[in-house]
Amino acid sequence: MINDSNAQSKAQVSANEILKANDPTLAGSIAATLADPEADRFSDDDNQFLKFHGIYQQDDRDLRKTGKKYIMMIRGRIPAGVLSSAQYRVYDELSERHGNQTLRITTRQSLQFHGVVKRQLGPLMKSLNEALLTTQAACGDVARNVMAPCTPPRTDLERRIQQDAVAISQALTPGTPAYHAIWLDGVQLDLGAPEQKGFTDPLYGRTYLPRKFKIGFALPPVNDVDIFTQCLGFIAIADDQGNLAGYNLTVGGGMGRSHNNDATFPRLGDVAGFLPPDRVVEASRVVVTIHRDFGDRADRKHARLKYVIADRGIEWFREEFTRRAGFALEPARPFAFEHERPPYGWHEQGDGRWFLGLFIENGRIKDEGDWRLKSALREIATRFDIEFRLTPVETLLLANIADGDKAAIERILAEHGILGPEQFSPVRRASMACVALPTCGLALAESERYLPDLLTRMESLLEEVGLKDEEITVRMTGCPNGCARPYAAEIGFVGKGPGRYQLWLGGNATGTRLNRVYKEMVKDPEIIDELRPLLTRFAAERQDRERFGDWVARVVWPETDTN
Repeated sequence: MINDSNAQSKAQVSANEILKANDPTLAGSIAATLADPEADRFSDDDNQFLKFHGIYQQDDRDLRKTGKKYIMMIRGRIPAGVLSSAQYRVYDELSERHGNQTLRITTRQSLQFHGVVKRQLGPLMKSLNEALLTTQAACGDVARNVMAPCTPPRTDLERRIQQDAVAISQALTPGTPAYHAIWLDGVQLDLGAPEQKGFTDPLYGRTYLPRKFKIGFALPPVNDVDIFTQCLGFIAIADDQGNLAGYNLTVGGGMGRSHNNDATFPRLGDVAGFLPPDRVVEASRVVVTIHRDFGDRADRKHARLKYVIADRGIEWFREEFTRRAGFALEPARPFAFEHERPPYGWHEQGDGRWFLGLFIENGRIKDEGDWRLKSALREIATRFDIEFRLTPVETLLLANIADGDKAAIERILAEHGILGPEQFSPVRRASMACVALPTCGLALAESERYLPDLLTRMESLLEEVGLKDEEITVRMTGCPNGCARPYAAEIGFVGKGPGRYQLWLGGNATGTRLNRVYKEMVKDPEIIDELRPLLTRFAAERQDRERFGDWVARVVWPETDTN
C-alpha cells in the first residue's frame, strides 16, 4: 500500500512534495526549455525535476560578480562503480566535447560531468544514453547509485555481491516515461494527458521518497563503502565453505546535518538482522517503502531514513519490516571490519590477471601541467580491454589487466607524468574532499580546491612531530551535508564560511565510529596551530600501533565507546 500523504495534511508538506504530486512523471517543462535556444537556464521548478534525471543546475560562483553563468553537473548511475574500457571512453569523450574537459569520481562510485552549459546538455545526455549508460535516479528523492566492494571479484561470493548490487539498482529505478522521452526522443510530455496526469510509480508512488536514499554492500573485513553511513546496507556473511550465506541488514545511517540545528545529525546505521541472499531485492524494496511512508515530508532537513530509525527505534523497524515483507529477519551473524581503504599499486586478481590501484587526489580526472591523467586513462582505455572500477574514496582501480600488458600500462602512466601511489604521503592517500566551490550551490567554504594545500602543511607538521609515515583519514566538505563523509573520519573539516571550518575528531579506520566536534570554528591560518598540540601528544602518548582517531577516542573523548 502506498501512503503518499505520510499521514500529514497537504498544508504540512514541503514545497517539493507539492511539486512532485502535481507532476509525478518528473517531466516538468524540461524538454520545452531544452528546445528554446534563447533560454540559458531551467526554471526553479524544473531544477528540482532535473535532479531525478541525474542533473544539477548550478552556476560558476567565481563569476558571480560579473553575472551568473549557468552550468550543469551531470552524474552517472553506475552500479558498483564498474565500467568497461568502451564505457569509460564514452564518459571521457563527452566530457571533452560538452563539459569542462574533466571528470570527477564521486564518493558513491560514480562519475560526474562538470561545466556543461544548457545548449550542450541535450547532446551529452542523448549520446550517453545511446551508449546504454544512464543518469536516471543518480540524484533526487529516490534510491541512488548502489555501492559495492571496489576490488575485482575473485570468488563466487564476491561475484554474487556485485550481481546483487546491480539487481537492486535495476529494481529500484523509477518507472516514469519522462527520462527517455526527454533525453532520447526530445519530446515534451503532455502533462494534461490522462496517462501522464495519473501516473503513479509502482514503487515510489506519486511523490517518491521524502529525500534521497543510499544503499551499499560490504564484505568483511573490508568496509570500503562506509556501510554504516548508508540508509540501507548489506554486510555479506560467508558460510564455512566460503559461500554466501546471506546478508546482515543495516538501516538508518547518514551523514547530512545542518549547522545550528540539533534536530539534524550524522548517524551510523543499526544492524537489524540477517536475511538469506535470495531475498535481498525484496528486502531493499521493503525498506524503501518504509522510508517512503514514514519519512518526514514537512521538513526536508529531517527527511532521511536515519531520523525515522532514531525516532522510532530499531525494534519498531524490525516489526514494520516483518509486517511488510511477510517474513522476519533472523538474528544478525557475527562479522568484523579491519579497515576501509581500497588497495593501491599492483595486485593479482587470482585468475592470472592484475589490477592497479591509482591515487587520484579528490577524484578529479584532468590534465594539468605535467600531470596528464585524463590523457593517460584515455590511451589506456583505447588500447586495452579492461575494467575501470571507481572506488568509494574517489580513486580508481584498473582491473582485468593481462600480465603481459602491465609494463605498457606503467609506461603510459609514466609518459603522462602520473606518479605511483607510493609517491604520496599516507595522510594524502587517506584524504577525501567534496567538490564545493565554485560549482556547488550549497558550499559555504572551499574543499576540493583547498584540501591539497592544507595537506601539504599537515605533512610538514607530521614530519615535525615525528609522524611522517602515519596514516590519518582526513576528509573535508564545504558544507555540513557531508558528501565526503567527514563525520566518519579521524579528522573532519566541515565548512562554515569562507576560510572557516568546524573541526571534528575521533572517527576510526574501520568506519564503525563517528567523530565529534572538537572546535566549533577554526580559521584557515589557525588550523595547523590547532592540530600541533594534539598530534604532539598523540606521538608521545599513543599505545602500540594506536591510530590517531583511536587515541582521540581514548584520551580526548574518554567516554566514547571505542569498539
